[in-house]
Amino acid sequence: MICPDFLEFQDILKKMRVLDDKIVYALNTSIPTESFQKKVDASSACQDLYSQIQKGHSERENVIKNCIVSTAETVKKLKAAKEQTPDDFEVLKYLKSEQKKLRLLQTELSVEEVIKEKTTKLFIEKCRTYYKPNTL
Repeated sequence: MICPDFLEFQDILKKMRVLDDKIVYALNTSIPTESFQKKVDASSACQDLYSQIQKGHSERENVIKNCIVSTAETVKKLKAAKEQTPDDFEVLKYLKSEQKKLRLLQTELSVEEVIKEKTTKLFIEKCRTYYKPNTL
């Protein structure tokens, strides 16, 4: 589980976002120039790229949502512990830390939406004449 350490979580997300970060390069290498159009099947290249993009988006969203659920569960337990021992400084400190992490994870979900929109927009601009996915 990668959720307990937020910095490690961010590092893993960064690695998972490589395709989105390099989408322009991936599109440029997938779609042939006019002189190479007969040598490369742009339709299947765009279709393959689209499935890679969708798989990445789905995996990242699942990881983020699972961490949100896990962290929310921890916050809930810590709140219950705080109710029983309101003077326990360690519980309060850990609760604040987990609440902050939960907010950061929820922000990460919003970041994921922005990345998804940007990548999808670029994909549509470059591949629309070669491949039109059913899900758009």
